[in-house]
Amino acid sequence: MLLAIDVGNTNTVVGVFAGDTLVDSWRVRTDPHSTSDELVLLYRGLLGDYEISGVSICSTVPAALRELRRMVVRAYRDLPVVIVEPGTRTGVPILIDNPKEAGADRIMNTLAAYHLYGGPAIVVDFGTSTNLDVVSERGEFVGGALAPGIEIALDALANRAAQLRKVELVPPRSVIGRGTVEALQSGMIYGVAGQVDGLVRRIRAELGTHATAIATGGLASLVLKESETLDQHEPHLTLIGLRLVFEKNR
Repeated sequence: MLLAIDVGNTNTVVGVFAGDTLVDSWRVRTDPHSTSDELVLLYRGLLGDYEISGVSICSTVPAALRELRRMVVRAYRDLPVVIVEPGTRTGVPILIDNPKEAGADRIMNTLAAYHLYGGPAIVVDFGTSTNLDVVSERGEFVGGALAPGIEIALDALANRAAQLRKVELVPPRSVIGRGTVEALQSGMIYGVAGQVDGLVRRIRAELGTHATAIATGGLASLVLKESETLDQHEPHLTLIGLRLVFEKNR
């Protein structure tokens, strides 16, 4: 079985594949201060009796990746390991000005989106930031847009405005909030949906075609029903990309 690990700024998503099928997955907090010994205990607890035959990793947190490398050497020394970084064969041409700036997770999303839906496509990843990644009709990563994530925006409001506070992220009764809590919920959920819809429409206009918009990421479900432009929902897109890149490199 393949162990796929996607280390994000806020959460780490872990998945186990049997062939093409994702048989189990977990979402845990990313802690860049965790040691390799702590990670060994964490992964042993998560994986239980699963027999791992390979490991595929991408990370946007350099400090966390360093300890994860050490953990893999200790726990999976004799197994094939693919870590997505500059020089890794992904099959995704990167057509931005500086290809080294492209996050590994964005390249995995591009790879998986093109594999599942073809191109052109727009991947909307709702995580710490809201990433819109544009995939050409030939499967190339051509750039995109980055915006503050829902939780970051809410934290910023709570920290900078004396009378505002964190609220539960659920849709309010109506767009017009009848109180502070509902007003914040409306601004966060409907506001982000409107932001995404506006960007998707502008990207489609620039491409001159209807690119398939694919929602992914831990917060996608908050916005999916409120959006007018999102066509597909694949919560494990990055893990699928990690499976595909492992197959290309093993």
